[in-house]
Amino acid sequence: MAPHTNFPRSSFQSPVSSFQFHKMLQLRLMTAADLPLALQLTQQAGWNQTKADWRRFLLLHPQGCFVAQWEGQPVGTATTFLFGKVAWIATVLVDEPFRRRGVGTRLVEHALSHLEDHGAATVRLDATEFGQPIYEQFDFRPEYDLARFEGRAGERPVDEKVQILAPDLIEAAIELDRRVTGTDRRCLLEHLLGKEAAKAWTSVGENGLIGYATVRRGRRARQIGPAAANVSDAGAALLDRAMSRCKGETVFADIPLDNRAAVEWAKDRGLRVQRRFVRMSRGERVFDHPHQIWATSGPEKG
Repeated sequence: MAPHTNFPRSSFQSPVSSFQFHKMLQLRLMTAADLPLALQLTQQAGWNQTKADWRRFLLLHPQGCFVAQWEGQPVGTATTFLFGKVAWIATVLVDEPFRRRGVGTRLVEHALSHLEDHGAATVRLDATEFGQPIYEQFDFRPEYDLARFEGRAGERPVDEKVQILAPDLIEAAIELDRRVTGTDRRCLLEHLLGKEAAKAWTSVGENGLIGYATVRRGRRARQIGPAAANVSDAGAALLDRAMSRCKGETVFADIPLDNRAAVEWAKDRGLRVQRRFVRMSRGERVFDHPHQIWATSGPEKG
């Protein structure tokens, strides 16, 4: 995708002139010193990210995490991730008193410019109902729907084929994830599977690894995912194992609605739909397999 020299303009009508707007609003790189702001905006929006999540964002792509300042006051964030030619925009958050001034639109515009300058052929995101109109102005198009399922975790029978992820299976899990998502997310998965306090499990069939699942602590609930499996029974067993690890706690699982087996799993376990998202993309198509995605990674929501 060639870099855009003229971005689509927002329908937002600023009460100040363009000159005044750009003087009032400035963007800069995010640093660890901005974590209190990030956590404040996360809490205000009711999202599930923790300080560990935000630190991971800075670690994965430090030159692609941004803060918006209105007359010198930090009021918004946006993060980006680059997995080869496939990029993501995430955590576009604006402090409530500063919304509807074009801050979010400017953050998205800046994030896109940054990613295209760094060679992204595809830019993806998961949009809330509030964010979707902004992204449509920048030629993002819907791909498929996801739902966040929420509920209280209960203990489930343990399938003997599901085992704690062994270090020698991390490579196989990364390869399975690449086939399912159409994206090489090695840097993310190596961090989640090998360096964080996330719990991870695998299921191995006759021909090798057929699924993996993780769960980690969030601000409001345990976050199940990422999880992928190319056999339905394995996907359900893996999520059951993750649920059992969280017995008595609130859990979130963000599931593509195209994965009907995963949706039925969630309903059968008493989880309810808390909210919906739309996976959107701009640029070259990514050939992923949502029917094999049992839970997405969560914090990439835009």
